[in-house]
Amino acid sequence: MMHSLITPVLIPGLLCTEELFHDQLQALSDLAAGNQAINEPKIADTLSHDSIEGMAIAALAATSGSMVAIGLSMGGHVALEMARLAPDRVPGLALLSTSHKSDTAEKRQQRMATIKMAETDKFRGVTRHLIGSFLSPAALADELLVARVLQMAQDVGRQVFISQQTAILNRREQSDTLATYRGEVMVLCGLLDELTPPSLSREMAALSTHADLHLLAEAGHLSSLEAPEAVSEAVIKLLRRVCVRVGARS
Repeated sequence: MMHSLITPVLIPGLLCTEELFHDQLQALSDLAAGNQAINEPKIADTLSHDSIEGMAIAALAATSGSMVAIGLSMGGHVALEMARLAPDRVPGLALLSTSHKSDTAEKRQQRMATIKMAETDKFRGVTRHLIGSFLSPAALADELLVARVLQMAQDVGRQVFISQQTAILNRREQSDTLATYRGEVMVLCGLLDELTPPSLSREMAALSTHADLHLLAEAGHLSSLEAPEAVSEAVIKLLRRVCVRVGARS
């Protein structure tokens, strides 16, 4: 018997809402319906805090018992921080289209420039500017997908965008967290991801002792939207690994 049910906690990235995980939420709900070890999935609040640590603390407080943290991009930073703060409560990590490193000086300058632009009320320009780096060329040609991404950005809004960028700017380097974490890890990235290139995913997988690496040939940065089935399958595979491990411990 397991000590408690495991809750999948999905953590959106910058300028994203739960729509980012539309397909994964459905797949995980279907999984939970037929599984006595897994709870219904939850969405972490990434809209109310201006630090990665604040988002991680809120996510840990919002769910009791064990959880698998599933984060994309900024959400991956939050997932790693959850594992750093409460490794015993987070037996699994899914790190999607993300990085364990702090920003380079060049990246910091770019991020600060987008904050300045947003502060001068040119927010729509920021989102239009960013979308080219969020999606692969094929995804950019999908008008419905582009509309979903722009709608998420609009729903998040200018002030939260500034808070989220501030949080990302001030995040910690998490190499030590990955190297010492003993839970199950799944690292996933699109080979066409310009924002968090596959080399970073390879590094994270190499640092971790229990990592499963997935590199998706045609996907860009928003992998959960661009390759929904592949991402859902990888997340479910991770959850099953965690269930086996937690069950074996009991």
